Amino acid sequence: MSTAALVLDLLGTFAFALNGALTAVRAARLDIVGVVTLGMITALGGGILRDVLLGALPPATFSDWRYLAVATVGGLVAFAASRQLERLAMPITVLDALGLSLFAVTGAGRAIDLGAGVGQAILLGGITAVGGGTIRDVLVRRVPTVLSSELYAIPALLGAAVVVVPERLGFGGFGWTLAGAALALTVRLVGVGFHLDAPRPPGVGPAD
Repeated sequence: MSTAALVLDLLGTFAFALNGALTAVRAARLDIVGVVTLGMITALGGGILRDVLLGALPPATFSDWRYLAVATVGGLVAFAASRQLERLAMPITVLDALGLSLFAVTGAGRAIDLGAGVGQAILLGGITAVGGGTIRDVLVRRVPTVLSSELYAIPALLGAAVVVVPERLGFGGFGWTLAGAALALTVRLVGVGFHLDAPRPPGVGPAD
């Protein structure tokens, strides 16, 4: 992984760790062990799933100490500053969108580096982006965001596609990685802001 891609991956790890830890504080009222653990699971779960599916063992989480360190620090920061962070507008949603967008593009890039095809790389980018958040939601006993929220998986897949397609056509580069992350972040936040959902079956309304 290039230095620039690693930086984005670690930023995504930190954002998701903050998000998971804040979710633990706000939704589950867990103690410090639960808060940090949920932050780490949110930050690292998607990448572990991706690497296992690609056969890249041990996963990057366990072969590079920086992932565990950044996830732990994110969880501790959220625990220590939870009252201040809760006063900010939509901190959990914004952090989740940031982590989603960064993980979508870095996950897709890692899949390409390990020889995945176009469709597989896009799908693995999506799995990297939504995997940790899905595990988080299951652990706090709520319907996973990817199944119920405004445009969640779709932004991740779009961002991954922006990375994968140019790379396979021979003109990829870090600029496309940034563009993919920006697109995923924008679509996710627009979906949240305007309450836009993915299409549902005819006659089926949103879940309560």
